[in-house]
Amino acid sequence: MDEVVTIIDIIGVFVFAISGASTAMSKRLDPFGVFIVAFVASVGGGTLRDMLIGRNPVFWMEDSVYVYVIMAGALVAVLFKERIAYLRRTLSLFDTIGLAIFTIIGIEIGIRFKLDPVIVLSLGVMTGSFGGVIRDILVNEIPVVFHKEVYATASLIGGMFYMGGVFFGLDKFWNEIISITVIIIIRIIAVKYELALPSIYNKKKE
Repeated sequence: MDEVVTIIDIIGVFVFAISGASTAMSKRLDPFGVFIVAFVASVGGGTLRDMLIGRNPVFWMEDSVYVYVIMAGALVAVLFKERIAYLRRTLSLFDTIGLAIFTIIGIEIGIRFKLDPVIVLSLGVMTGSFGGVIRDILVNEIPVVFHKEVYATASLIGGMFYMGGVFFGLDKFWNEIISITVIIIIRIIAVKYELALPSIYNKKKE
């Protein structure tokens, strides 16, 4: 990957590591458990993406810097756990940043593999969301993407913005910035006003 993509990829890994470690600590896991949850939250979506498109070895195995970044993110979460817990409660800050960055990374990789636009968008949402899905499953929670808040939808909308920018020849840097910002804004608004897609369920007969 080029330098810009690599930088935002590492930032995404770092912030998702903080998110994963914070979630693990809230469940009172031991240090090993904290690291494992931070690890899967950071690279779970990208690993699944690479396996599906036949990219071998997966991205974090090619460059050990990702492992060190995850360790650093987990350490930051431990050292500043009280402040980070406050930020997570207010705006789900780290999930939001990670979701936005990883969505764009997934889309860019899909484009490079010359896949169908629908598949490209799916890879973006998968890269952004599925690390959080695996994280929540490990800590015995229903993944947030499946039952509340506008999460994967924000990823999808931001991804569509990015695909539109590619189609109209928008500068890559500004396309990334605009699309990431769109995802972050949608998530912040959704969390602040408790917006969610309607659930589908069967009402019990009285």
